[in-house]
Amino acid sequence: MGTSASSKPTINNEIYQSLGARWYEAKDDPIALLRAESRLRNPWISARIEQTFGPRRCEILDVGCGAGFLANHLAAEGHQVTGLDNVRESLDIAAAHDATKSVAYELGNALVMPYPNERFDVVCAMDFLEHVTNPAQVIAQASRVLAPSGLFFFHTFNRNWLSWLVIIKGVEWFVKNTPSNLHVLHQFLKPEEVTSMCHQHGMTSVQITGSRPKLGPSFWKLLWTGTVSEDFEFTFSGSSRLGFTGVAQRRARETP
Repeated sequence: MGTSASSKPTINNEIYQSLGARWYEAKDDPIALLRAESRLRNPWISARIEQTFGPRRCEILDVGCGAGFLANHLAAEGHQVTGLDNVRESLDIAAAHDATKSVAYELGNALVMPYPNERFDVVCAMDFLEHVTNPAQVIAQASRVLAPSGLFFFHTFNRNWLSWLVIIKGVEWFVKNTPSNLHVLHQFLKPEEVTSMCHQHGMTSVQITGSRPKLGPSFWKLLWTGTVSEDFEFTFSGSSRLGFTGVAQRRARETP
C-alpha cells in the first residue's frame, strides 16, 4: 500500500534558527559535517568560477546561504557576494564571520528571489534543494537571475536506500545532537531529476560529481565518539549514490 503525502515526514528546518555560535564551533552536531563539506567544495567552486570567468570579480548569489560558509569564502576571493536566507539568526552569524565585511546578507524567499533578471554571474544552492518542497522553482529562479553563460552550482543528496542508511540513519546513529528529520528521504533528488530541472529552465552542460566522507582516523573517531573533529574530510567520488555536487551553465545569449 502506498504512503500518502500527508503521512510523509516533514523536514526540520527550524533547527537553523537556534544554532547561533554552534554554526562555527560545535563538533558534537551534524553542522560540523556541513563545515567539513564546505572545506572540500569551496575551493572547487572558486576554481570553476576562475576557469570560466578568469580573474575578474563576479557578482554571486548564494541561495540558502546559512551561516555563510561559502559566501564568506567567495568574498575573501574578491567576489561581490549576496547571501539569501530566510533565517535572520543564520544571517547574523554569517555577517559576524565575514572578514571582508562586504557580503550583502539579505532575508528573503528562494522561491521568489527579489532580484532582477540576469543580475548574477553565478548562483549557488549548496545543501539546499533537499530542504524545499519545490526545488524546480528554486532552479527556475536561479536561472532567471543568472546572466547568459552564468554558472549554477548545487549540492544535494541522492534518493535511494543507501543514502537513507548513510545520510539519514547513519548521522542519527553516530553524530551527537542530531535532531529528528534533519533530512527526509522523499525530498532527496536523483541526479537525473536535477539535470532535467536545469535543462527545463534554460541551463545546459550539467556536470555532476559524487562525494563521500574520507575514511581515516577522523572518520573512525566520529563513529566512536559521536563528534566531528576539525580534520574530518570529505572527498569527491566517481559515485553519486550518496551526495553529489554539480554545475550547470545558463544558455548563452543568442546572436541575431
